[in-house]
Amino acid sequence: MAFDINDFKQKGLRYGGARPSLFEVIVTPPPGVAVAAAGIEKFPFVCRAAELPESTIGNIEIPYFGRKIKVAGERTFADWSVTVMNDEDFAVRTMFEAWQNAINTIVSNVRIANPIEDYKTLIDVTQFAKDGEAIRSYQLVGAFPTAVSGITLGWDSANAIEEFTVNFSYDYWIPLIIGTTVLS
Repeated sequence: MAFDINDFKQKGLRYGGARPSLFEVIVTPPPGVAVAAAGIEKFPFVCRAAELPESTIGNIEIPYFGRKIKVAGERTFADWSVTVMNDEDFAVRTMFEAWQNAINTIVSNVRIANPIEDYKTLIDVTQFAKDGEAIRSYQLVGAFPTAVSGITLGWDSANAIEEFTVNFSYDYWIPLIIGTTVLS
């Protein structure tokens, strides 16, 4: 195959490449978690980084006469995280802390949100094209925060905005906008 720049322009990054900065994450805590509306409304604007979710299909090794063949196993879904810019009202951080507290209270070690559906929710992650059109979207099903990271404080951190990460576990994801690929 000979190099031809016109082939690359037509078959490679025909649309100029997807941009990682064009995304939105919508998190709505479940009804069993009492949180202020301010954190819910603010979150899409202060969610600085996220990722499109991953999944892995494991393999099963089957031995036979000293050899092994591999067959497809089960799909697993890795935990997912976001990076959040903190504002002086702490509205978003307070939202995630309240959500975690409903799952397991700090002092009494009990769950306020019962049954399980009262603390699990849906999270939507959307990738946009340069023209503003949504081109890919995933919905994380059964999501809940498992870790809210600390915030580093320091006198040498002038001209910076505080950030923290939130790690989520979830049951699975489904594509909402799937582009040109057909999934079921």
